[in-house]
Amino acid sequence: MAHNPSRREILKGSAALAAGLALGQPALAQSGRPSRDRLRFAVIGVGGRGGDNLNSAARHGQIVALCDVDVERRAKALVDHPDAATFADFRRMLDLMKGQIDAVVVSTPDHTHAPAAAMAMHLGKHVYCEKPLTKAIGEARRLTEIARSKKVVTQMGNQGTASPELRRAAALIQRGDFGTVKEVHCWTNRAGNWWPQGVARPQASEKPKGVDWDLWLGPAPERPYAAGYHPFAWRGWWDFGSGALGDIGCHCMNLPFMALDLRDPSAVTAQTSGHNRDSFPSWSVVTYEFARRGRRPELKLYWYDGGKKPSQDLAPGVEFGGNGCLIVCERATLYSPNEYGGDVRLLGGGEMPQIEIEPSPGHFTEFVDAIVKGGKPKSNIPKYAGPLTETVLLGNLAVWADGDRLPWDARTLSVPGRPEFDSLIRPRYRAGWSL
Repeated sequence: MAHNPSRREILKGSAALAAGLALGQPALAQSGRPSRDRLRFAVIGVGGRGGDNLNSAARHGQIVALCDVDVERRAKALVDHPDAATFADFRRMLDLMKGQIDAVVVSTPDHTHAPAAAMAMHLGKHVYCEKPLTKAIGEARRLTEIARSKKVVTQMGNQGTASPELRRAAALIQRGDFGTVKEVHCWTNRAGNWWPQGVARPQASEKPKGVDWDLWLGPAPERPYAAGYHPFAWRGWWDFGSGALGDIGCHCMNLPFMALDLRDPSAVTAQTSGHNRDSFPSWSVVTYEFARRGRRPELKLYWYDGGKKPSQDLAPGVEFGGNGCLIVCERATLYSPNEYGGDVRLLGGGEMPQIEIEPSPGHFTEFVDAIVKGGKPKSNIPKYAGPLTETVLLGNLAVWADGDRLPWDARTLSVPGRPEFDSLIRPRYRAGWSL
């Protein structure tokens, strides 16, 4: 039977906050690196994927603060974590509780990832942020700068990074076991049945009483509430999400990124179903061009979404599933049939060669271990997650242009001679929101 939290349960967390503030900053925060059982988490976004991350945090420490713009979601989370303080606004939470927090978990819609993560890192807090790290390329670069400056532990939630199959395949490609990589193909069945794209904006409707719509909008331009934005279909709207590419690109492109250091593409082009630049197109095919980098030759990566897939000629006899990745090399083609870059196999049969890899204790555990013991998680922002997110999101500039080949200057984060893309690269925030 479902348990409906009482008003007493909902308010209990606020009493915990008051008690914490009265005690002042605890000795824990002043005693150096915290132990695993005393690590104090604040969780921003506690429903859906945020609920999974909340559970992960609870297994590795104590939950001291819960933040969500939806009062029902806060209340449900409070039942399991009755001593946590609760907030609708993460800015207020971080301001009031900065002395009682060690690490922050961000699981909000894409458009609030950057301001939440930035504020936490500015305060010296360790940050775990769901993928994609940000909605816009310039936000990813800024988080990279902040994380490097503040020297905090960071991790993006692209869980496949911890997969031994992904790590092994990446290491074999780097070692040259399959010869030179010629091209890469990645695809997803998002959006379609997952959420609508290529559609007109829905008509305004009455918002749920427990949702703070202004806080949900956060830095995004104002628009009236409409059924579907909250809690999930926001991914298909340019103001809030990053479309199918942003949703799954940090997963499906993770293996080739790790294997080939696919940062800083030189150009990008897209074909799409057409769109109104309010909702993402129902399908797109994006071509990334990469110049030669060290021992890696120049190559192209092809991205497909909305039901589009690579040519079956690349993998005769193989039926492509909803998500996957093909890496075409001189002497073999590697195929991962899922979005996480796992279950990697050689097309045509054959055993994967053996190679030593660094095992992962688990994706979230990597984050906690780095806080407690030192070191860096694999998908930390400065070295990995930031550059990966920049590469993924560059494809959305091509989707916006719909047909034009866009040269890319990674140093200045610009499309040379095309200032009309600047607002997509570095979006303006509403008053009260910043990086």
